[in-house]
Amino acid sequence: MMMMRSFSEKTRLNMMRSGKKDDVDSKNVKNNRFLITINVFGSAGPLRFVVSQDDNSARVIETTLKLYAREGRLPILGLDTNCFILYRANAEFDALKPWETIGSYDVRNFVLCKKENVKTNMTQGRSELINTKKYRGWFVWLQKSFSLKILPH
Repeated sequence: MMMMRSFSEKTRLNMMRSGKKDDVDSKNVKNNRFLITINVFGSAGPLRFVVSQDDNSARVIETTLKLYAREGRLPILGLDTNCFILYRANAEFDALKPWETIGSYDVRNFVLCKKENVKTNMTQGRSELINTKKYRGWFVWLQKSFSLKILPH
């Protein structure tokens, strides 16, 4: 009499006969991925996405900035990863180095902040143009306010 076996039993028997162990390696690959939450300083809400345990913080910052831009969030941050620092959300103030892996810590919540000492690409001529526009706008407003005449009723 022939015995009916399910597909999973047949594949398991074939693997045992061929000397292959169970597909444990592929399960381990899936287990080293986890969900992280990143709060962007100045943004309305957190970003959540799945990362690999072996991803470094520079790659996580890059992914965060791309996701942030894709969602059209404000304020606009740009895509330069060198302008940002990733912190763990707990009370420690040590920033993650760009080469440190995310999985090396037992935290899943992070804070992304903009570096304060980043210099912008503003030339002297461009900064003077901006300053004169501000002054000119202020000066025009002042002239208009002095030219207002109060009419008697």
